[in-house]
Formats: sequence, structure tokens, C-alpha cells
Amino acid sequence: MQIGVELSRALENRRVFVVMEDEILRAALQFMLHDDNEAHEIRDPEEACAKAARSPVDLVLLDMAFLWSRGIGLLAKLRQDIPGAKFLLVAESADDPDAHACLASGAIGIVGKPLKVAEVRRVVDKALGRVPARLAA
Repeated sequence: MQIGVELSRALENRRVFVVMEDEILRAALQFMLHDDNEAHEIRDPEEACAKAARSPVDLVLLDMAFLWSRGIGLLAKLRQDIPGAKFLLVAESADDPDAHACLASGAIGIVGKPLKVAEVRRVVDKALGRVPARLAA
């Protein structure tokens, strides 16, 4: 168990896939999320589908680069192939118009760059339906 992690979060063990082309950003996001989640680095959507077939996934952080290169239809395919998972898009900014267009196709939110630990965790917690942790008195 990690220091400073709420016991309830450690026990719920939410499974999160970080699907990114850039291995440095992929590792950074995995590192930001691993304390409160079972976070996995995934290099492409095909690997995500194969891994999800073996064990259920709660949340997928998907690099917008895949949607730019393969089309928005990829999101619908992933939603079908990874049932029950929610999808967050990792975009150049939280205001990225392409990412906002994808919200109508089933993504539930956007993680914008630059990546900041507190903001990434806040967006992921919201996507997973977690209530914000109380501030210490």
C-alpha cells in the first residue's frame, strides 16, 4: 500500500488503461495514477482490447493521436470491444475542439496537457464516480 492513499481507494482496485503512442507520456500518466488505481501502460488500441478480454477495465485514457490517425469510429469500436469501460481522451488541451467533438461519440471527459498530477487525478476520480477526498483539518 502506498503512503497517503486512502484505504477505500486501495481496496476498490479500479483498473485503468493508459493507451498512448508516446511512451514517456504513457509512463507519466501511469505513474500519476498507480497509487489509487491498478494502472496499466498500453501502447495501442489493439493491445488494450486483447488485455481487456482477459480482465474487465473500468476506465481507458485514450490518446487523441489514435483518433486523428484512425478516425473517430475507433472510439465506437473500442467502446464495443471493451464493454463497461468509460473513456477519457488525452488531448493537447482541455479545450481541444476535436476532443470535444468526440464527447458526442461516447467519451466522458478530456485530460488536457500539460499534465498535472492533481488535475489528472481529479478528472480520473470524477470519471470513476469517486467523491473528492476530504481535506485534512
